[in-house]
Amino acid sequence: MGQDNPREEQSSSASSSTSSLRQAIEVVTSLISFSYGIRAFAVKWQMLRNKLEELHASLIAIENCDSTQNPILSGLVSAIILAANNCHDLARRCMDLSYSGKLLMQSDLDVMSAKFDRLVKNLSEICTAGVLTQGFAIVVSKPVLNACKEDMRFYVRDLLTRMKVGDTEMKRQALGNLHEVVVEDERYFRVIVEVGDIVHVLVNLLDSPEIEIQEEAAKVVSVISGFDSCKAVLIGSGVIGPLVRVLESGSELGKEAAARSLQKLTQNSDNAWSVSAHGGVTALLKICSNGDSRGELIGPACGILRNLVGVEEIKRFMIEEGAVSSFIKLARTRDEAVQISSIEFLQNIAAGDESVRQLVVKDGGIRALVHLLDPKISSTYKSREVALRAIENLCFSSPTCISILTSYGFIDRLLFFLRNGDVSVQELALKVACRLSGTSEEAKKAMGDAGFMSEFVRFLDAKSFEVREMASEALTSMVSVPRNRKRFVQDDGNISILLQLLDHEEANSGNKKFLISILISLTSSNSGRRKIVNSGYLKNIEKLAEAEVADAKRLVRKLSTNRFRSLLSGLWHS
Repeated sequence: MGQDNPREEQSSSASSSTSSLRQAIEVVTSLISFSYGIRAFAVKWQMLRNKLEELHASLIAIENCDSTQNPILSGLVSAIILAANNCHDLARRCMDLSYSGKLLMQSDLDVMSAKFDRLVKNLSEICTAGVLTQGFAIVVSKPVLNACKEDMRFYVRDLLTRMKVGDTEMKRQALGNLHEVVVEDERYFRVIVEVGDIVHVLVNLLDSPEIEIQEEAAKVVSVISGFDSCKAVLIGSGVIGPLVRVLESGSELGKEAAARSLQKLTQNSDNAWSVSAHGGVTALLKICSNGDSRGELIGPACGILRNLVGVEEIKRFMIEEGAVSSFIKLARTRDEAVQISSIEFLQNIAAGDESVRQLVVKDGGIRALVHLLDPKISSTYKSREVALRAIENLCFSSPTCISILTSYGFIDRLLFFLRNGDVSVQELALKVACRLSGTSEEAKKAMGDAGFMSEFVRFLDAKSFEVREMASEALTSMVSVPRNRKRFVQDDGNISILLQLLDHEEANSGNKKFLISILISLTSSNSGRRKIVNSGYLKNIEKLAEAEVADAKRLVRKLSTNRFRSLLSGLWHS
């Protein structure tokens, strides 16, 4: 009597298990396809289809697995086949409308949905225990660009299964694939929101002991956190705490991704307290004060803290922890992104708070900002623009700060950019100079001594109306100071230019009013009145006065003194 060969039995068993798994995949695939044609109980079938797709993805992931001989898995596969066949019967009756009653069919569909839900969870538990291995997993191909939503959903569900039940390498690859598709196609954001549990799994993976898994999960979260619908789901899944923990102990790339995520999430101030409650403020300040941190990390870290300063208690904590001096140091770095982020933080933390503004000044903030305007150092237009804006916001309301600015050479540097550089740089410098000319008499005198008036005159004939108006407004303010007025009149060409430009401006324009206002200021000196009368452009003023332009008539009266009356027409009495 011959004996059975154990190896043949083992091979036969493996073959049988593989065959059963293939049968389960085919039955589930057929059921999913058939379900799309069902019109009755559409919501119930959509829920069932979602569970079937998740089940299908899990089955695909373990196909040809070297552990299919596991009796528990084999039993589960048999249960899946039986349930799918039973569900197929329900599907056929829904398609043919041959069911006995709606309530009974709804109940049967609910029971079937719960059964598939248990099968999915059981399969996940078995795989997590070690059944699924990378060497035997079959990877579902990424959908082509502009693929239909169903293909995208199926692919995301497959990735979700791998993230839940795969080994380290499979999870890493699934996260990498998910990151790739969300970067390439924004439609995947909606799919992620619709596919239940995926955001929750991502949040859990942020706490993975495997650094590479943590890092890949943080990269995905950093992308989807920029999408409003995903933000709400992420916050609901408790993402803030895990992100803060990545900031504290993750890899450099993981920290950068976590910081980018938190920067987007804290744009909503409601999330500020959550970051603080998990120790995020301390972790962020540590990053920003650490000289070894990369600019790619410090930039978004600054951005997060900038978003949090709106909460008074958090702002006070930052100040107590030395945030102001730390960010002034960052403003001196060579990294443009860090410079800009740190300066914007200083503006935000000092906004509307005189004590903090004084602290910025005391700790050398003004010197750091003026340094960025030094033409000799290599700075981009963007960083200089931010520095100028910060100086304007932090210093122009205080005579003391203006004196400090002057002592640091700010006036000369502002004049340099007014005279040099491309149009955008000059226009920005003009805006700041215009604002500065309206701050104090000390500033006006310093600007007059430096030579700003001739530059303002040059811009009076610019193509841009806005530029012409800023230049004329600044000049109006400058000539209100006697010393500047005397200097302006000494240049014979200045008055001629003003009178010529009166012809070019539209009647009643704001710029024309500024030009006339400048001329009225100049009539306070005999030299100014004489040069206006002798300029040969009196007809321009007469036309304006005849047109009932009030400021022009006022100018005429200013010129109408005993000394000059014989030179003028009878308009003085109009």
